[in-house]
Amino acid sequence: MSRIIIVVLFLLAVDYYALQALKQTDWGRTKIFQLLYGLFSFFTMAGFIAVLMKWPEELPIDSNMISYFRGYLFIFYFSKFIVIFPLLIDDMRRLILFFSRRLRNTTDDTYWPSRSAFLSKLGLVLGGIPAFVLTYGIVRNPFRFQLRSESIPVKNLPTSLEGLKIVQISDLHSGTFNNSQPFEDAIQLVNNQNPDIVVFTGDLVNNIASEATTFVSLFSKIKSKYGIYSILGNHDYGDYYDWLNEEQKRDNFDLLQKYHRSMGWDLLLDDARQLEIDGFKINIIGVENISALSHFPVYGDLSKAWAKTPKGDYNILLSHDPTHWDSEVVVDYKDIDLTLSGHTHGFQFGIEIPGYIRWSPSQWVYRRWAGLYKEKNQYLYVNRGLGCLGYPGRVGILPEITSIKLTKA
Repeated sequence: MSRIIIVVLFLLAVDYYALQALKQTDWGRTKIFQLLYGLFSFFTMAGFIAVLMKWPEELPIDSNMISYFRGYLFIFYFSKFIVIFPLLIDDMRRLILFFSRRLRNTTDDTYWPSRSAFLSKLGLVLGGIPAFVLTYGIVRNPFRFQLRSESIPVKNLPTSLEGLKIVQISDLHSGTFNNSQPFEDAIQLVNNQNPDIVVFTGDLVNNIASEATTFVSLFSKIKSKYGIYSILGNHDYGDYYDWLNEEQKRDNFDLLQKYHRSMGWDLLLDDARQLEIDGFKINIIGVENISALSHFPVYGDLSKAWAKTPKGDYNILLSHDPTHWDSEVVVDYKDIDLTLSGHTHGFQFGIEIPGYIRWSPSQWVYRRWAGLYKEKNQYLYVNRGLGCLGYPGRVGILPEITSIKLTKA
């Protein structure tokens, strides 16, 4: 509770600071505007406290509305943080002048009000940019599904399997959107690839299995010549929900597994399947969540899955968190040729201009955060995710469906 009080006091200070910037405008000086600003900030703060206290989970409120409200909170306060930076600079200037006059024992009270007004208005302009961009990211980008294609060279690949296609989807996070209809285009895009193999690399839900209920019938329409294989992500275990008891949590986990089966997905829990196509043996290995980062759970055991893996010609590992690749796969499992991961979402924010720039805050946390990576003869592909988590939008990093072709080396 004390931490919540500290956060609330800090945000109230941000609200007050932002109001000082608004007062530098003609409409910001009016009493009616200041009253509306105060009421707006009050109700926003009340909603923020409700989210912190997890009250929406206890109320009959549409999960989609909660998701969008959280997105609004993020935009509202992030933009205000930007607004107040020039004001802080202005206050630092005033503070320096104050102490300078004291040291020089002078009564010069030069204030430079025009410069103060300029910095306030500059803050409003700068704060308006992320407000617009992040709002656009919610309105326009969550369902702009993007197909990304890669080719992976494979030694001794039979000519008959040249171009064998693996389609990957990941991180649906069905709890963010309670309506599956916008994802029909994504399913159509998957099926249009005529995939030989389809894989799903974790995070079907945000918190609880029932979030996926309305998505089961739609995602069961995915077609694949040699099967659909899935694994779990860190959000699929129900660890981020306050359960009444362990039995309730186990029932939730059982329901989640049932949904995978209902969709026709072969859920791999530290297990493996072998496909023999024209005499070429492809192993699909799936582990439960494994992360090298301490704040994410470790449920999987690659050694257990590897022990169940028959000898084959090509080994594909499904592992939700890409940090697993660097921490274990490339160190101890040289025979795993291709690892498919998700988890990062590319932070749902970044800039990607092929050949020029590739940046996202995700790279401050993850060494491998999106796209194709190679270490010697081993490959990793990190999918940018199909859904959204937290902020129900995307800026620069669009939802992804990945098509990977195996080609002769």
